[in-house]
Amino acid sequence: MDLCNIRDIKALLGRHGFHFSKSMGQNFLIESWVPRNIAEASGADETCGVIEVGPGIGPLTVQLAGRAKKVVAVELDRTLLPVLAETLAEHPNVEVVPGDVMKLDLAALAAEKLPGLTPMVCANLPYNITTPVITAFLEAHVFSAITVMIQREVARRICAAPGSPDYGAFSVFCQYYAEPELLFDVPPECFLPAPKVTSSVIRLIPRSSPPQTLVDDQTFFRVVRAAFAQRRKTLINSLSSSGYDKNMVRSALAACGLPETVRGERLGIPEFAALAAYLYSAGTF
Repeated sequence: MDLCNIRDIKALLGRHGFHFSKSMGQNFLIESWVPRNIAEASGADETCGVIEVGPGIGPLTVQLAGRAKKVVAVELDRTLLPVLAETLAEHPNVEVVPGDVMKLDLAALAAEKLPGLTPMVCANLPYNITTPVITAFLEAHVFSAITVMIQREVARRICAAPGSPDYGAFSVFCQYYAEPELLFDVPPECFLPAPKVTSSVIRLIPRSSPPQTLVDDQTFFRVVRAAFAQRRKTLINSLSSSGYDKNMVRSALAACGLPETVRGERLGIPEFAALAAYLYSAGTF
């Protein structure tokens, strides 16, 4: 059975009485090069254990199973469980875990299911949970690599540089905890049903330590969130609107060598760290 062949897919789904769920953001791959290239890009090998989210009917799962020591596929839609039982029958190193990934303790899941292996993530993520799932993977602090296919808009935001239109608080968050890389695009016609947007595959390599040591994470991200809460405003106005003393923010900008007209979208991690450290030392937290 070719899990990316439309005829085979429709016959498979028909046998199990499966119907696509819009609420779950289900789009199945129909081009075999896509799951193959994603699995290859993940870097999975016999030393690795992979957590996959939303395996669908299993085309990426099969590719990962041929590379990794073990694959743990988390699937929310229970109507897909008998489908996966059929498509993954020849892959004993795959374990399907029914459940909602957003309700799982990911670090505990990796420890329980992938003992002795290097844990990583590789998935074709449902569009409707992209941001919270990536956040959860990064905050788990246990994965050696996170390779995911997501909507291109979010991929560009994650990888955006300071000063670019796509740069925002989520860019800073992802780049704080990992080094992201945009790998390749996947057009809508590679899916059934075809989504309305282009997808992109990105790889995030989590950092062993934060790229700054001036302040703690909570203090750092408080300033970042405030800076982008009203991104059209200057930093002075956006931070003061979030409760910071305007004169103190003005002094902080001067101390950091930043102009008073600067907006948050112009600051990289070092500048945000310096600004947060000054405000913290001034007792504004």
